[in-house]
Amino acid sequence: MPISLVPILESEKTILRNLYSLYLHDLSKFSSMIDLGIDGSFKYESLDKFWDIDGISPYFIKLEGSIIGFILLLERPFLTEENDLVINDFFIINKYKGKGVAAQAAAKLFEAKQGQYFVIQVIENKRAVSFWRNLYIELNININEKQELIDGEQCLIQTFKI
Repeated sequence: MPISLVPILESEKTILRNLYSLYLHDLSKFSSMIDLGIDGSFKYESLDKFWDIDGISPYFIKLEGSIIGFILLLERPFLTEENDLVINDFFIINKYKGKGVAAQAAAKLFEAKQGQYFVIQVIENKRAVSFWRNLYIELNININEKQELIDGEQCLIQTFKI
């Protein structure tokens, strides 16, 4: 199954907004900070700024040309810390979870963007923690890992160089 990462155009932000609502719905199980909006959807308030700020890069994950998820990558000049790249958000629709497409998407990203990475998961999100740990093993990536309390949520933070 050929996976591609395609930069999301500002004209496609409605599609991304819809995917973010699904993503935030999934995350709401693990975070007390995520609530349903009065209109019945989950909103990512900063989404409209993605195309205005250098270093915020949203990508659709496509399988044979169809959108199946997204990655929000933060990079320089947006980042000023020691990390070059942050995978801020990573989402695959349920139909494709557990089929290896997320690992393929991450590998594609690492091929295209090399540097010092920062990835974070809420510890209660066992599926995400397991995904990232298995990916590091599969791709032979050496990581530094620590736990930290962020916005009241116990999180796992990994840093690594590609």
